[in-house]
Amino acid sequence: MTEAPTPTELRLDKAAKTLTVEFSDGASFVLPAEYLRVRSPSAEVRGHGPGQEVTVAGRRHVGIMNLEPVGHYAVRILFDDLHDTGIYSWDYLHELGRNRERYWSDYLTALKVRGLSRDPKAPSRSN
Repeated sequence: MTEAPTPTELRLDKAAKTLTVEFSDGASFVLPAEYLRVRSPSAEVRGHGPGQEVTVAGRRHVGIMNLEPVGHYAVRILFDDLHDTGIYSWDYLHELGRNRERYWSDYLTALKVRGLSRDPKAPSRSN
């Protein structure tokens, strides 16, 4: 049985809105903030059981404000939309990197099916 890969480096680029994660198995992934936000492992996104997943829309411009270590197994990501309840385990970050193309395609399809957009809603104007 082989050990699961662990990060050897986490590199946040706030300007580019990306998190680069390099792993002990040699894998390296550049993960956009929007992708990480819409795939958050939080109950808000995943729900509390099968079939309760939520398609998060309007996060095209979301950024990452900070990373907080959670023990030796994960990181909490604080997004600039103030979402901070997802704990991204090393295994989950590796999975997100390995499956990025498929997960992103699934997300775009889900948005389309639900009539949602990656763009934030324009603020409503009151008279």
